[in-house]
Amino acid sequence: MTTLNDELASVAAALSRSTVQIQDRRFGGGSGVIWQADGVIITNAHVIRSDRPTVKLADNRVLDAVCTNRDRLQDLAVLKVDATDLPAAPIGDSDTLRVGQMVFAVGNPLGITNALTTGIIHTVSSKNQTGKNQTAKHQTGTWIQADIRLRSGNSGGALADTQGKVIGINTAIAGGLGLAIPSNIVERFLRRGTVKPYLGVTLQPVAIGRRYRRRLGLLILAVQADSLAESAGLLTGDVLTGVAGRGFTDISDLAEVLWQFSPGDLLQLNLIRAGKSAIAQIQIPDKSGAVAA
Repeated sequence: MTTLNDELASVAAALSRSTVQIQDRRFGGGSGVIWQADGVIITNAHVIRSDRPTVKLADNRVLDAVCTNRDRLQDLAVLKVDATDLPAAPIGDSDTLRVGQMVFAVGNPLGITNALTTGIIHTVSSKNQTGKNQTAKHQTGTWIQADIRLRSGNSGGALADTQGKVIGINTAIAGGLGLAIPSNIVERFLRRGTVKPYLGVTLQPVAIGRRYRRRLGLLILAVQADSLAESAGLLTGDVLTGVAGRGFTDISDLAEVLWQFSPGDLLQLNLIRAGKSAIAQIQIPDKSGAVAA
């Protein structure tokens, strides 16, 4: 038992060294995780209200930071500080999470520095394009839900497994459960950088289907020249119905899906053309513009 306690204490100490306190001069602050030793720090977008917050490290150094990327939809932000050899956290694979798995949360709740709480994974959920939450044993979804005690100030801090690997960024509390963004989504966010896929279409929402089974379609009114849409063969008059077999429920769904894709990913669009179902395959290039849809 003593050995186990020592191991958990060692994990907690390492996580604390990789956790920072983010201070915004006018808007409060929260927590962040040292993701890379060269000064890259991950936090929530809602924690960062200005582009130049300060960051307090575990060794009490206070550094000026610059927000280099922020995505309010995914609630993620990247900070950069002028420092090297920082104690970066080891990053785990959130796809391998299991319900009932023990996890740690580290942050700065209510002004308490590097507070640690423990809990278990409750659910890994995926908000699909029908707007419904689905659960899968090994699926990386929109949220990791954990039965763990979080407070104001935990936002942006690490959710980690018993080996000390960060598997999520704590973001919110809902129904008494802590919600965290999976680490694999954070990794895709970092790889994507500030570039977001630009499909290059003008859309209009339309109702499709039979009278009692109406669903949302996105009618293409125009296709921009030299765009992803044109290269995929999309035409004016096509009606987009979903992504990878999952239907749209809101006109913003397509933009949300595009924002989650990284360069090199393959996007499968479902559509109706001349009354028949079809599929368009789109490969997200390295550079494709700056605005989705």
